[in-house]
Amino acid sequence: MAGHKIAHATMKGPSVVKEIIIGAVLGLAAGGLWKMHHWNEQRKIRTFYDLLEKGEISVVAEE
Repeated sequence: MAGHKIAHATMKGPSVVKEIIIGAVLGLAAGGLWKMHHWNEQRKIRTFYDLLEKGEISVVAEE
C-alpha cells in the first residue's frame, strides 16, 4: 500500500513578468481604443464648426 503514488498538479505562484506583460498589453489596447474614440469625437466637432462657419447649418431653431 505504501507504493501508491498519486501525481498531483504542482501549484505555482503568479509569474511577475507575465503579469506585467499582460497588464501592459491590456493597458495599451484600452488606451488605443480611448484615443480612437477621442479622435472620432474631435472629427465630429471639427466638422460641426466647419459647417457652422460656412453657414450650412445654424444653432438657432427655425420657426
